Amino acid sequence: MAEVSRERGVHPVDLMLDLSIASKLTALFRITILNDDEEKVGLLLNQPDAMLGLTDAGAHASQLCDACAYTYTLGHWVREKQVMSLEAAVRLMSARTAEVFGLRDRGKLAVGAPADLVAFDPKTVGAGPLRRVYDLPAGADRLISEPSGMELVAVNGVIIREQGKDAIDPLGPMPGQVLRGTATTGT
Repeated sequence: MAEVSRERGVHPVDLMLDLSIASKLTALFRITILNDDEEKVGLLLNQPDAMLGLTDAGAHASQLCDACAYTYTLGHWVREKQVMSLEAAVRLMSARTAEVFGLRDRGKLAVGAPADLVAFDPKTVGAGPLRRVYDLPAGADRLISEPSGMELVAVNGVIIREQGKDAIDPLGPMPGQVLRGTATTGT
């Protein structure tokens, strides 16, 4: 915004308003609040106490989309930037998360453990561009990012998505359940 507003000789806020009006209020503007230095983010990702986790629990679904954080990590940080190994990223997304939340039987492949699996192609996995859809109650909107390279998702050994399509009725019974960890917060 700053660069284009300088080129046009207008204040950045005026440019935002002009673009908003010209697009009939469909223009999307992205602002980075934290972690805008990729070198430092790369260092953070490799800290031994790091954990991936980002959510607003859907409270701002029309303003941001955190659902693509993991596919973005695999595509951008692992494959493109080579900031971390594939194995380290998968550990952050599985075993490390289970450790932090005290989910003793999750985050690993082991005999007798629930088979929660995601199969992906490391050469193509990534986050797609943000897209606005109007599929919430009363036609409300949300942002989505379609992943690439995702082959299969299984929960408790039941394949729920395969080749980008639901493998079970999304309105029917689900194989998963709410998990409650044993980790304590110290409060």
